[in-house]
Amino acid sequence: MKKKSMALTFISLLMVGTLAACGSGKEEGSQSTDKETPTSSKKVEISAVGSTALQPLVEKIAEIYQTDNPNYSIVVQGGGSGTGLGQVASGAVDIGNSDIYAEEKEGIDSKKLTDHRMAVIGIAPVVNKEVGIKNLSHEQLVDIFTGKTKNWKDVGGKNEEIVVVNRAQGSGTRATFEQWGLDGKGAVDSQEQDSSGTVKKIVAETPGAISYLAFSYLDDSLQAVSLDDVEPTNENVADNQWKIWSYEHMYTQKDAKKEVKEFLDYILTEDVQNHVVKELNYIPITQMKVERSLDGTVKDK
Repeated sequence: MKKKSMALTFISLLMVGTLAACGSGKEEGSQSTDKETPTSSKKVEISAVGSTALQPLVEKIAEIYQTDNPNYSIVVQGGGSGTGLGQVASGAVDIGNSDIYAEEKEGIDSKKLTDHRMAVIGIAPVVNKEVGIKNLSHEQLVDIFTGKTKNWKDVGGKNEEIVVVNRAQGSGTRATFEQWGLDGKGAVDSQEQDSSGTVKKIVAETPGAISYLAFSYLDDSLQAVSLDDVEPTNENVADNQWKIWSYEHMYTQKDAKKEVKEFLDYILTEDVQNHVVKELNYIPITQMKVERSLDGTVKDK
C-alpha cells in the first residue's frame, strides 16, 4: 500500500512538471513571436511642411516610398520656407522644407537643426504668353520688379500695363529671386500669393502679368523669360550661367527619429536622384559643377 502511494505521488509530480514545462515553453514561444514582429508592420508617420518649390518633388518621392513601405504615412504640405523652418524648429513637424538656409531666417536657431541638401532648383521670371516678351536684360528685370518700368512697350513688348505678382513674405522662392535676380532689392508692393501653383495660374490667366517660378512649375501655359540671352535651363544652372537658383533643403531637428533619417537617405540614393529628381525638373546635387556658400561665394566643385 505504501509502495502504491509513493508511485502515485511520483506520477503526479511528473505530470505537474511536464505541464509546467509545456506552459513555460508556450510562454517563451509567445515572447519570441513578439520580439520577432517585423518592423515593416510598425506604423510610421512623417510630416514635411514648407517650400512650395520643393513640394512637388517631396510629394512624388513620398508617394513612391509609401508604395514600397505601406506602413508609412508621409504628409507633405506647403506654406513657404519660413513656415517650414519655423515649424521644424518648434518641433511641430519632422521636416522643414526650405529654399533658403535656416541662418537666413530671422528667429530660427539653426544650431538646433540639421541641414539636408536634397537637390537644386532654378527659378525663372515668367510672363503671360500674350505679353510678347521672351528675353530681358538683367537691368530691365530689376526695373520691372522695383516699379520703375510700368508698361511692356518700354521693354519691347505690347502696349500693356505690367502686373507684378509676388510670392508672400517668408517665401524662399521670393527671397532667392530678390537676392539673385534683383541684386538684393525688394520687389514693388503688389498682390502676394502663398502658393507657386496659384502664381502660375494667375500669370497664365492675367494679361500683362509677370512673376517668378521654380523650374518644376514651368510649362507651355506661360512664357519663361531668358535674361541677357541666357536661357533658364538646368544646364545653365549647373555651371552658374543662370544665377537665380537655390539649394533645396530639408531640415530636421538634431535628434530626428531614425525613420525620418532613412526617408531622407532614400531621397539621396542614386536611383531617386537620377530619375525622380531629374524627371521633375530639379537638379541632382551630384550634377552641379559649382558650389555656393551661405555668404553667396560661388566656386567650382
